[in-house]
Amino acid sequence: MTSILWLVLFALVAAFGWLIRHNMRKWQARRRAEEERFANFMAGTTGAPAPSSAPLPTLPATAPSTATGDELAQQKLLFDAAHKAAEAGEPVLAIQLYARLLARYPATTLASPARTAVEAQKKKLLKA
Repeated sequence: MTSILWLVLFALVAAFGWLIRHNMRKWQARRRAEEERFANFMAGTTGAPAPSSAPLPTLPATAPSTATGDELAQQKLLFDAAHKAAEAGEPVLAIQLYARLLARYPATTLASPARTAVEAQKKKLLKA
């Protein structure tokens, strides 16, 4: 009887050990995937050359036009993201986001404030 008890106890310990090892492997795989997604996201948003190595582009002036609701939402998201980057002290990222906004939507109603903000961020960048 005692040998059966020890056998059951050993099986429980082995199962518990396997369960812990299995969950740790899954957690590490999720963490690696999360880090890879974050690295891809950061590479996509900050993939421009360093500010000292290349001059910043000048943006052409265009007339505002009408856009659909989805386009307006995307424009607002880009503008807000650029504004938050500027507030966070990231002028290079802010300039990139404003440039992306103006490249995708050159005739947006947010073009004028975006150009003004780009000029302000360029001045911040030159001071630093």
